[in-house]
Amino acid sequence: MRSAKVPRSPLAGPYGHPFHPIAVTIPIGAWTATLVFDLLGLFAENPAPYAIGARVLVIIGLAGALVAVVFGLLDLSRIPRGTPARHTALLHATLNAGAIVLFAVVLVIRFAVGDDISPWALAITAAALLVLGFSGWLGGKLSYRWGVRVADETTQREGYVGA
Repeated sequence: MRSAKVPRSPLAGPYGHPFHPIAVTIPIGAWTATLVFDLLGLFAENPAPYAIGARVLVIIGLAGALVAVVFGLLDLSRIPRGTPARHTALLHATLNAGAIVLFAVVLVIRFAVGDDISPWALAITAAALLVLGFSGWLGGKLSYRWGVRVADETTQREGYVGA
């Protein structure tokens, strides 16, 4: 549907170039690095720098997630109700909200244990990343299979003129 390709407002990004997919790289990257820092900290003689780094990365991820949520909701608002794309987008949003809640819990745990690696925080981080991975797959389905906020085929053909 053409309406799902057109931005709700300029804040969502121009036609054919939504901001949501680029915004999600901040929390995904920060939270993935959190797991790496935890694993390094488990085997380090002094885990404190890794624990502090992981805590900071969770905070960066949460801040980035809030920005990504705004862009995602703008894109969601363009998907017609009652469609498979809308159902998938709502599941995608719900899973992302769950991951955000899990990382908020992880942050509380990290502040509670101080400068040490918490096995609970590590386990919840890993679980949240699995949720995020499945949600990201759904987001890819929305964009690459159903073309949500992707330029229509006529516009895309411009890139292949002369080929």
